[in-house]
Order: sequence, then structure tokens, then C-alpha cells
Amino acid sequence: MEPQKEARTPRDPVARLPGASSSQKPDEEERREGGSAPAATALDAEADGASADGLWELPVEAAERRPECSRCSRPQKVCLCPFLPVHPLHISTHLYIIQHPAEENKVLRTVPLLAACLPQDKCKVKIGRRFSEERDPELSTVCRKSDTLILYPGADAANLEEFILDSPIYPSTIIIIDGTWSQAKDIFYKNSLFRLPKQTLLRPLQALCSFQLQHGAQIRLSKEHLLKTGLYPKPMPKNKRKLRKMELLMNSIKI
Repeated sequence: MEPQKEARTPRDPVARLPGASSSQKPDEEERREGGSAPAATALDAEADGASADGLWELPVEAAERRPECSRCSRPQKVCLCPFLPVHPLHISTHLYIIQHPAEENKVLRTVPLLAACLPQDKCKVKIGRRFSEERDPELSTVCRKSDTLILYPGADAANLEEFILDSPIYPSTIIIIDGTWSQAKDIFYKNSLFRLPKQTLLRPLQALCSFQLQHGAQIRLSKEHLLKTGLYPKPMPKNKRKLRKMELLMNSIKI
């Protein structure tokens, strides 16, 4: 067996080929040999790109959605229809559910369950963040009626049971905002239509809040309160638009 040849580094002496110029400087030879490195890197990159391009040609199996129930919109394996009324409940009040778009794709959606329990003409669901008279004249007409209520725990909200007993007019329509606390607040204050009806509050919601406070929940002060009392812990923003928004909050102007 022939002995293996050792790898030669650029600094090792190079055997001159016959006819090669003896005046060639060593650094020029190093420059020539070093100049082939970028070319080799480019070839390696092209090879990697070619191998990655082949991944796009592999067959991809389409994801199959689980079959859903047409009534409660739940997967058939966890369908809740056996626990819902067989026939729609007869109610005299119309419900308008204003649903935040983020709630539409939640795993456990309660709006389809509510709609499945009521007649179709008694429950209407509207999805969106912004509503106006031009875009939704039907909702605008409903909000302007004197017998329309909106479920929202504002400062002026009255208990629904007490309101029905004291008011000579029975509510014909109730508006419900479906979303998290911050989403519901955003929808309520950024749509002037929803500030027209009388605000009401359900007794179970009051009981739920009291139960949470009794078992460790903490009262979180709003940004408006912290700004007015000078307890806001963060520095005021330098952006003029954000600063203007802060000033409106301090002046109790709902935005």
C-alpha cells in the first residue's frame, strides 16, 4: 500500500511546474489559491438550494376537519345537542349578539349554543368591531328605540330584574356583546350606537364578580382612574397621537 499524502496548507512550499515563471511571488500564489473559496461557497449554496427545492415537490396530505354538528357547531364526538332543548324556546324579546371577530373561531363557542336554543327570528348575530348608521341601518334603528337595552356593566348600569319591575315598558330587544372584557369595552366605547340604549346588568354577573373577589381575585384599577389620580406607573408617551389619547382619558371623554 502506498503511504497517504499529507494535506498541504497554503503556506507549504509549492512544486513549480516546468516553464513556470520563477519571478512569481508567494503572496500572488496565495491570492490565487484563496480566490477559489468564494466560488466553492457559491457552489455549496446552490447545492443546498437545489436540495431544498425538492422538498416542495413532495406530496402533502390535506388536513381533514372533524365533522361538525350542523346545530351546535361542535364536533360530532362532543356534540352538546342532547343537553339542549329539543324545540326552540319561545321568547318575546329579540336578542342582538355583537360578536368580536376573535370569538368566532374559539374552541368552545357559546353563541351557536344560544342560537340553537332560540327561534331564528329572535336571535341575530353580527360579527365585527365597528358599526355605524351607514353600514348597518337596521342595528341603528334598534339602538334608537326606547325599549332596547344593552347588557354592559357600566357605571350607569341598572339591574335588569329591577329595571323590568320599575319600568312601564317591557324591553323588546336586548343587545349582548360577546368578547373578553377588553374586547367588549373596545366595542362599547368605539361605537356610539351602543351608548344610546339603557345599560343593564344581570344579577348572576354581580354574584360572579363578588365570588371572585372573595376568593383571591384582585381589583384592577382602570387606566382612566390611574391617570386621574396620578398613580399611572409608566412614563407618558412622546407620540402626539398617543398623548392625545391619554388626555382624552383623563378628561373622561370616552374614545
